[in-house]
Amino acid sequence: MKNTARTVAFKPGERNIFFHLLTACNLSCRHCYINRQQHGTEQLTKEQIAQWMTLFADTDKHSNMIFLGGEPTLHPELPFAIKKAKELGYNVTVDSNGYLFNDLLTKTSPDLLDFLSFSLDGPDAKTNDPIRGEGVFATCVANIERAVSLGYAVSVIYTVSKKNLDSLVRLVPLLVKLKVPKLFIQVIGLRGKSAKADSEEVSQVSRQQWLDTVPAVARMAAEKGIHVTYPKVFLAPDEKFECAGVVAENYFIFPNGRVYQCPLCEDHPINAYAIENNRLVKSEGLCEDSFFSLNIAEGCVMNKLLQPDTIEYDSAGKPVNRISCCLLKQEIGPG
Repeated sequence: MKNTARTVAFKPGERNIFFHLLTACNLSCRHCYINRQQHGTEQLTKEQIAQWMTLFADTDKHSNMIFLGGEPTLHPELPFAIKKAKELGYNVTVDSNGYLFNDLLTKTSPDLLDFLSFSLDGPDAKTNDPIRGEGVFATCVANIERAVSLGYAVSVIYTVSKKNLDSLVRLVPLLVKLKVPKLFIQVIGLRGKSAKADSEEVSQVSRQQWLDTVPAVARMAAEKGIHVTYPKVFLAPDEKFECAGVVAENYFIFPNGRVYQCPLCEDHPINAYAIENNRLVKSEGLCEDSFFSLNIAEGCVMNKLLQPDTIEYDSAGKPVNRISCCLLKQEIGPG
């Protein structure tokens, strides 16, 4: 079939470092996963940023550095962090809500950033702004246009929930108009605000809703020349389950020094590592990595432990589908 998605296998030697420079943000998105009680309220210093990035630098491996927050452009030292990450050999991405504080576009340059990624949760203000905040759509789109005009490689992240699933198809013509070459479709995580959401609208879609909509929109976007990546979510009966915590290297760093390997665990003090006195230290006791190698019928053991309501069972008590590792992706290239 034309434009069929392929599963992107975990690549030996490839590493992803998701670096939260701070947890502060100018927005209050309804599905925000930041949990300041667990992640801290600190803003890292310039010295800490350099030292912590150096801990994970490895020129023998393909390493991706993704700067996050909160809103990372609120940090005045983000341009320094981008430049330093490049010097250390990282591929560099910044994930922004679109406000681009501290005049980021003129304080760094397109040759230092592999991607500048913008979060949009709707193809228009009517869909996006009830989720992300009044006026956010207009600001984000204006800054996407500015970034593209300056030569930055731009991507968009769309977090699917019941609130905006039906609007996803209308995102494609907007991305074409904005000349955005890359789209990440995300499934909303049941952590942070989403774990406590009092609204059914901003919550995970069902398996059938996901399968009926997301792959079809991804194919449509690919036909328009857009590279699309989205979570695998469900495994076919003949597909092997693999946990990124076992077969890949992913680190989620927070400003209080916690370092997780699995994003599902971030609401809990079970981080596998911590940065203490600028040293990466293995956590003691029962931590997230104690569970990664467990083999269960449901697939992802952390999903079973932390959000069991997402799993469907048949009348015999067997899972209808196994849940893949949340870091396993599918992609469709352009054309």
